[in-house]
Amino acid sequence: EQDLEGHWSALIFMPAAFTFNCPTEVEDAAQHYDEFRKIGAEVYVVTTDTHFAHKVWHETSPAVGKAQFPLVGDPAHRLTRAFGVHIEDEGLALRGTFVIDPEGVIKTAEVHDNAIARDVKETLRKLKAAQYVAAHPGQVCPAKWNEGAPTLAPSIDLVGKI
Repeated sequence: EQDLEGHWSALIFMPAAFTFNCPTEVEDAAQHYDEFRKIGAEVYVVTTDTHFAHKVWHETSPAVGKAQFPLVGDPAHRLTRAFGVHIEDEGLALRGTFVIDPEGVIKTAEVHDNAIARDVKETLRKLKAAQYVAAHPGQVCPAKWNEGAPTLAPSIDLVGKI
């Protein structure tokens, strides 16, 4: 909890180290990590493995070895249960992605089947949208919004005109 306070965070849950899709997602996040840092955000990849497993995974996988962000072990399943992504029968996590603001409030939540990997560019887009609306009260980011695109100011005058 304390690691998440005071800055924006992307919490990315994955089933387990040494699986198939997970390294592709870690590598994708690693390739965009500088973009997260530029907007004041930290990335945390969480699996139900131990930190020992993560150390070996980081040292042996060319894709995972690119990660400069924390690989968080959750062998007691506290985080996976708290975020509702724990698979009880398997002891693994679903692919959950959460954007969390500096006060610790979840701003976006998305959960995928484990056979469907994510594109971290979408996580970045959502994080930027969450930052934008936090900095611009009364504005909303419409579908497919990207940084620099127009936003909307909801009002009764817009009803039925979009």
